Amino acid sequence: MPVDLSSCREQFPAMSCQVNGNPVAYFDGPGGTQVPKSVIDRMVRYLSSQNANIHGEFKSSRETDAVIEEARERVAVFLGASKEEIAFGANMTTLNFALSRAIARDLVPGDEIIVTELDHEANIGPWTALSEKGIRVLQVRVDTESCTLDMADLESKLGPRTKVVAVTYTSNAVGTINDVKRIAAMAHEVGAVCVVDAVSAAPHILIDVRDIDCDYLLCSAYKFFGPHVGVLYGKREKFRSLRAYKVRPQEDFHPEKIETGTLNHEGLAGTTAAIDFIASLGEPFVDEFAPGDVPEERGKIIAAMRAMAEYEDALLARLMDGLSDVPGLKIYGLPAGASRTPIVAFTMEGCSPAEVARELGEKGLFVWHGHFFALTLIERLGLAEKGGVVRIGIAPYNTAEEIDRLLEAIRSLASGR
Repeated sequence: MPVDLSSCREQFPAMSCQVNGNPVAYFDGPGGTQVPKSVIDRMVRYLSSQNANIHGEFKSSRETDAVIEEARERVAVFLGASKEEIAFGANMTTLNFALSRAIARDLVPGDEIIVTELDHEANIGPWTALSEKGIRVLQVRVDTESCTLDMADLESKLGPRTKVVAVTYTSNAVGTINDVKRIAAMAHEVGAVCVVDAVSAAPHILIDVRDIDCDYLLCSAYKFFGPHVGVLYGKREKFRSLRAYKVRPQEDFHPEKIETGTLNHEGLAGTTAAIDFIASLGEPFVDEFAPGDVPEERGKIIAAMRAMAEYEDALLARLMDGLSDVPGLKIYGLPAGASRTPIVAFTMEGCSPAEVARELGEKGLFVWHGHFFALTLIERLGLAEKGGVVRIGIAPYNTAEEIDRLLEAIRSLASGR
């Protein structure tokens, strides 16, 4: 039987919202998913009875220490890492700026960093900013027809001066999935560090940092049903030698040494609950999707991510098939069934992306428009001055009925009705 996860909608309070008498269909997940009640309740419980700062000799402080420890353990299970390799911060962008500055302390003028045209600015800006230190920043081209990386161009740019290769796991604008395992291996062949932006991947793809063999990987809990918390994985030996900028009393060991200031404790409680929610989606599918030689909690994550992929891919195929015959509509990126996540970007003749998003929004169909900080890609597609693209994202709480309703509204808009 096909995987059906639509019953999880019952766990999301936001599903009861309406606009102009229409139930809201949330296709805005790539900008941040909705949050299940279990996550909300866990954050409220922390703020209600455990709220304190760390390392105190009293109950709520000890409980806060335990909340942080539990979050590290749970995120480590989610990413296939160990808890000593998991750091937290305000968001991915802030963590990546801290990471880039720390790595740059051991770079010299003439060293090279490689970024790509497919990336979000959060994995471009922190590295290009280092050019003021005399570091050369090279950018890998994107094929504008397929919206995939030019791997030959990447290979031509790698060399003895390459120190960092920063690449997105998946495009947050068009859904392209990059072969990050291959890219990490290419980086290591020239002695470079590989940094992976997995923000857009984490809601849809099973992440295994050991298999990828990247040195650092970043993601954000608010993209996978949690609150606004940034996550940084660092390979143990790399984290250990990283010379992070920190205040004098800050611990000088990983992962705490890159965690500047007081963490978002209620957010960490919510992050744990978000991963528990994902694991709960996998429980019915463990026998079908999870190998028998992995720990129980990791097995639930594996099963959940594979079940979500199957469910979302079916909805993606339905969406892309329906969009394919809309007059004047152009889809960017790979077709359904290719190496892509359930994100669809398109433009429509006669309507700006903002107009499309506004019209759909009035009907309770929430989609994004613009460049989504994937600015270089949108520029390369020649769409920056035209308002970017319309972006539709699919999550487990979406349904086939919502897809059909969205398609009907887009067809109506295209026909001028």
